Amino acid sequence: MNRRMALRILALGLAAVSARVGAQQSGRVPVIGLLITHPPVDDVVVDMLRSGLREFGYEDGKNCMIEVRSALGQLDRVPVLAQELVDHPADVIVIVNEVAARAVMEATRTIPVVVVGYINEPVSMGWIESYRRPGDNLTGVFAVDLSLGPKRLEILKEAIPELSRVAVLWDPAFGKREFDDIGIAARSLGLELVPVEVRRADDLLTALETIRREKAGAAILTWSPVFWVQRARVGAIYREAAVPVISPMSVVAEAGGLLSYGSDNAYNWVRAAYFIDRLLKGAKAAEMPIEQAMRIKLTVNLRTADTLGVTIPQSILIRADEVIR
Repeated sequence: MNRRMALRILALGLAAVSARVGAQQSGRVPVIGLLITHPPVDDVVVDMLRSGLREFGYEDGKNCMIEVRSALGQLDRVPVLAQELVDHPADVIVIVNEVAARAVMEATRTIPVVVVGYINEPVSMGWIESYRRPGDNLTGVFAVDLSLGPKRLEILKEAIPELSRVAVLWDPAFGKREFDDIGIAARSLGLELVPVEVRRADDLLTALETIRREKAGAAILTWSPVFWVQRARVGAIYREAAVPVISPMSVVAEAGGLLSYGSDNAYNWVRAAYFIDRLLKGAKAAEMPIEQAMRIKLTVNLRTADTLGVTIPQSILIRADEVIR
């Protein structure tokens, strides 16, 4: 090695050390904001984000900082919390539903926003130009769960062929389009629907009273963060009341619901972490194609089926991704 080359390598090494020392002295690590509307700040959804980020080498409190804001179901507080994350400032803001997305997009058009969940079709909502080229500051993983209501109703009817009346538990703040789609599907399946609004946890028992009074043979849940937060209660209450339930969320089936059909949440969070990593490394949200979360999971709880006296057809069992025995 000649002297000129050795000096060049030494200079590059000193520059790299200087950069690392400067970063350490500044103490600046990337800030990842997470805005959630209902769960507490220690909910499993936060653990899912941390787990996804670990796949890409990020450790909360070491080489990144996760700032969580939750409205705890008080939706009028969501815009205030969105502004807090913008003012922090966060380097990336992660949102999981349409209410949070709207608040953040109104608060900033410069900080990149990663969606990992449940919003209506983002092109028709005017939030992006196209999936291939969003053209603004929103990108990420668009869950298709809100379009799967008709398929869930079809699976429920397949599981219980004699079914004629089905209660639809829905949250007007999140499930209007899904509710409408289920109504169209019900007519083609010869099912009569019993609409039941569930806006908060206290509505779950009231909904059960309506189901009994209207003699609905089963219930279908539209997507709502209320059901996510209250997943244990939903599973326990409706299993004990002998009401078969199908949900978009596998966590509800795991808690005692009969069936679930929806996005694989763990996978979606890993994909969201991929987007966060790219953005922190300089990628532009406007140029990062939005992915549709096409990994869909069908869960069957056979323990609940036994309790309810429901025989799950083999046609469903062979398609199931998870069978709880």
